[in-house]
Amino acid sequence: MPTGPTCCAVYILTNTRRTVLYTGVTSNLPARLTEHRVKADPKAFTARYNADILVYYETTPSILSAIAREKQIKAGSRAKKVALIEAMNPDWKDLSEGW
Repeated sequence: MPTGPTCCAVYILTNTRRTVLYTGVTSNLPARLTEHRVKADPKAFTARYNADILVYYETTPSILSAIAREKQIKAGSRAKKVALIEAMNPDWKDLSEGW
């Protein structure tokens, strides 16, 4: 996880087959990933579709900018999300490995 003067992160998760993309926002990305992985809310989208592989994230200086960016990403097509992921992570590796 990068360090520096950041508040929040916008992130995209996928499942092992890459059939699902989930976009979220958080002020603590490692903790939020743990919640997704342990299925803290079994009825949540990520729990139902096993989306727990971090394939994209970006940090922002404020929660307002993070929410705005999340809405922008969510409004885009799947193709735009895939392009965003592949620009940062062409192999779709789990970016949280080693945290």
